[in-house]
Amino acid sequence: MASPEVVISSCSALEDENRCTFSQHTSPSEELLLEDQMRRKLKFFFMNPCEKFWARGRKPWKLAIQILKIAMVTIQLVFFGLSNQMVVAFKEENTIAFKHLFLKGYMDRMDDTYAVYTQRDVYDQIIFAVNQYLQLRNISVGNHAYENKGEEQSAMTICQRFYKQGNICPGNDTFDIDPDIETECFFVEPEEHFHIGTLGENKLNLTLDFHRLLTVELQFKLKAINLQTIRHHELPDCYDFTLTITFDNKAHSGRIKISLDNDISIRECKDWHVSGSIQKNTHYMMIFDAFVSLTCLASLILCLRSVIRGLQLQQEFVNFFFLHYKKEVSVSDRMEFVNGWYIMIIISDILTIIGSILKMEIQAKSLTSYDVCSILLGTSTMLVWLGVIRYLGFFQKYNLLILTLQAALPNVIRFCCCAAMIYLGYCFCGWIVLGPYHDKFRSLNMVSECLFSLINGDDMFATFAKMQQKSYLVWLFSRMYLYSFISLFIYMILSLFIALITDTYETIKHYQQDGFPETELRTFISECKDLPISGKFRLEDDPSVSIFCCCKK
Repeated sequence: MASPEVVISSCSALEDENRCTFSQHTSPSEELLLEDQMRRKLKFFFMNPCEKFWARGRKPWKLAIQILKIAMVTIQLVFFGLSNQMVVAFKEENTIAFKHLFLKGYMDRMDDTYAVYTQRDVYDQIIFAVNQYLQLRNISVGNHAYENKGEEQSAMTICQRFYKQGNICPGNDTFDIDPDIETECFFVEPEEHFHIGTLGENKLNLTLDFHRLLTVELQFKLKAINLQTIRHHELPDCYDFTLTITFDNKAHSGRIKISLDNDISIRECKDWHVSGSIQKNTHYMMIFDAFVSLTCLASLILCLRSVIRGLQLQQEFVNFFFLHYKKEVSVSDRMEFVNGWYIMIIISDILTIIGSILKMEIQAKSLTSYDVCSILLGTSTMLVWLGVIRYLGFFQKYNLLILTLQAALPNVIRFCCCAAMIYLGYCFCGWIVLGPYHDKFRSLNMVSECLFSLINGDDMFATFAKMQQKSYLVWLFSRMYLYSFISLFIYMILSLFIALITDTYETIKHYQQDGFPETELRTFISECKDLPISGKFRLEDDPSVSIFCCCKK
């Protein structure tokens, strides 16, 4: 005995958001009614906000919130950007000031490779840095001060690292060395009216064995307050600078490189008082940030609800299609129910909420994570503005870019994967062969940046000209390497990449004129001829009176 045919039972209009139940022994007329209802439900799901409003009088809350969110998030980012700009400027200007204060003979626009070449210059640099540190209060034009540890001030640490034992005789081509590294340190207290004198006086009692010496490090801590924020109605921050002056002799090449590193941390000042309305302005900004967070939370809930409803409708349509047509729904049709724009908006909302909370903590001087906050707010704002393209895509003349990117993306990814293998091969080859002879090929990161610049036609002649001619074989190889890379990527790979995008663009333009290929999902929906203003999409519990709907009717 044959089993009774199982089909989807009728779903009332009141069950628009619920999944249909199944029953047995459905008459042909009921089957047609079920198909008509499913088509109408799918057609409503893929309508734009204006059509949904005409169909059911549903207010486009998500659209309104997105428009409001664009303005609020942008204003929030501008205010934070101005504040962050002052922080970055204060950090950079202090680092430059410290280089002028503690590095003897330092000049602006000097190369990163600041070095000395004689033993006397090394001692002079160390003594100069120590004296400048001891006289900081009398020579610095900034509000710099020593770090206090209880009743005492933190000292400067001078450490030298050297091989445990070394007897080197380059003239005889002999050496005897113990590669174990030892470290010796001593401290210089910042006492008033104290001066270590000149090199001849040698009050430091510092002796360096340059044959065994690896590095000399001078490390000390300073403090400062960024007062420029007061002019912008913000509370000042307190800064801790951990300065490290390094004399690098690891290469033992007769050239000791000197560098100054500044590790900066920001924290809340312990005891402060500011007259005026700065605190009130801070409270207003925190209220605005809280309102931005609430707006993004509402957007997050609405978009998350839409994504869940899309997945539910997808499963409902898959079951319906299988039971009525005995066919599986394709993956591409299934993905039509997953709205990528909503997912992008959800990600941007999460980033904005977290960034707004961090921004409020920064304004309250509880946290100082400027970099993390700027990344979160910057990324979220970028995604919010990209989300505007979704609403432009509802108009045929504006959605050409979206359709082209969407259609070309799979082929572009496959093409880039193949091109990346060739690119990486050139990167490794250039690094190992040309690195010792060319500044732009000293590391894999520099090689990648150089080759990417060459693809875009930047700095070509300089790349060729800077190649050292110490080895004719390597020089000849560099010419073959550069010519082949430029010819391959600019004239072939880049042209193919552009052609790939262009072909997709032409195909989309042709589809817009002659119509897009119909998928099974779109063919099924197209049989529903009901217009959004027909009134057949309205639910029984919808308000029966609507000014706009009545006008449309």
